[in-house]
Amino acid sequence: MAQQSIFDPKRTLEQRRRAVANLFDFLVKGGVADTSRMPSDVIDEGRKRTLHRYDPAAGVKTRGLPVLLVPPLGAQAACFDLRRGCSLAEHLVGSGRPTYLVDYGPIGFSDRELGLEYWITEVLPSAVRKVAEDAGGVPVQMVDWCFGGILSLGTVAAFGELPISSVAMVASPFDFSKNPLFEPVRKIGGVTGGRVFSGALKAMGGAPARLVGPAFKMTSLRAYIKKPMTLYRRRDDRDFLAQVEAVDGLMNEMYAYPGRATLQAYQRLLQKNELATGKLEVSTHRVDLADVRVPVMNVAGSSDVLVPKEAAHHVGELLPNSPQVRLETAPGGHLGVLTGAKAPNTTWVYIDDFFDKEAS
Repeated sequence: MAQQSIFDPKRTLEQRRRAVANLFDFLVKGGVADTSRMPSDVIDEGRKRTLHRYDPAAGVKTRGLPVLLVPPLGAQAACFDLRRGCSLAEHLVGSGRPTYLVDYGPIGFSDRELGLEYWITEVLPSAVRKVAEDAGGVPVQMVDWCFGGILSLGTVAAFGELPISSVAMVASPFDFSKNPLFEPVRKIGGVTGGRVFSGALKAMGGAPARLVGPAFKMTSLRAYIKKPMTLYRRRDDRDFLAQVEAVDGLMNEMYAYPGRATLQAYQRLLQKNELATGKLEVSTHRVDLADVRVPVMNVAGSSDVLVPKEAAHHVGELLPNSPQVRLETAPGGHLGVLTGAKAPNTTWVYIDDFFDKEAS
């Protein structure tokens, strides 16, 4: 339907009534989005690792291998379960797939010594083994968003014996030089030897939660500036308002990044762009993506300014021993490509097709 002008006199009485009800619920009554979480049971716990098994959907036949959802650092695991009607977890469960989620929980100052190697060598291997065991000894299919893809591929490369069947990533970056947003940071780091940012990160013990959410919002600054007018123009669209509300809730509750991991990400991924070569040094561990021998997919967002398509699809040049590397592009920005309004008919379809073909 064509977008209505703000003061369109042709708006029907029903449109006006619906708009008033929507805005009242959105602004006064507490919201229009159903952000209740999909029911699940905790089946394993450890430091920075709470493993959930989602309850099967009633009346739906179980099919396929178990799926483990892997979030990035800094984001709540709720990114996979944004709201009812727009939740990848809900979709997977409703499709009959045994679905699991690893949740890192909040990051505190006491976690500042944790580096990327902790997730690659401890958190994800433990989660994968437990999922495989819980599902009856079968291999695991992984779904990752953003930095979660780096952690998962690093885990696959480092531990080829793990029961991992395939890795489906969404908006995971592998060449940080392809993002013009990072160029000023890289140039300043080149001039100062990285001391300015490294010193600040060390002093703060990482990237505090109060900075992570605003930083993500800054990548869509234009949209946030136009947000009040957009909300008013689309006041009839309750589903749109629900999506905005759910996304804002996620952005406002981002987690901190642990100090050591943040320094590694800045120095090795952003400044040196090591990952673009397929190799990454993390502490005493050396990750080589040439050791990945499972099918891999990465879905880039067509309007993602944080991880442009070129940055995501560069992974296709780094996996010479993977039996299949599938690169797709779907509508949406960094979060929208994972769980936006168009994701159910694009990104989620790609994931289903990738898993079904890989398992056949």
